[in-house]
Amino acid sequence: MLRILAFDVGEKRIGVAVSDPLGITAQGIETYTRSDSLEQDVSHLIQLANSYQPVKILFGMPRNMDGSYGMQADITREFANAVLEKWSGEHAFQDERLSTASARRVLLEADMRRDKRKQVIDKIAAVFILQSYLDAHGNT
Repeated sequence: MLRILAFDVGEKRIGVAVSDPLGITAQGIETYTRSDSLEQDVSHLIQLANSYQPVKILFGMPRNMDGSYGMQADITREFANAVLEKWSGEHAFQDERLSTASARRVLLEADMRRDKRKQVIDKIAAVFILQSYLDAHGNT
């Protein structure tokens, strides 16, 4: 297995995480603040993909607590399609339920100030999404 790059796509920010080359652990890379241009946002993520050369791009897929998909899932799919027009490698979607809540809890337990939490919460959520994917799929 080689690296997997994960995105937690939000309206204002995109959290980015990458796996280690063995596919065991996830590390946060950045919280990207979205621009007014979808093309610019996609270009930035493709540059990251070209830099890390993952075998797969993983998108966090928002789901309702009952497992159904809502409006945010449609927005994520549309964004993913824009990225995938520029990416020829593998991709997958991972349930992201409670990832932001888990990230918020970890940052609160670390006693991080609110303004600092806002800067990193999406990156930490991307780590949770990627780690749950790695745990579920093993390093195969």
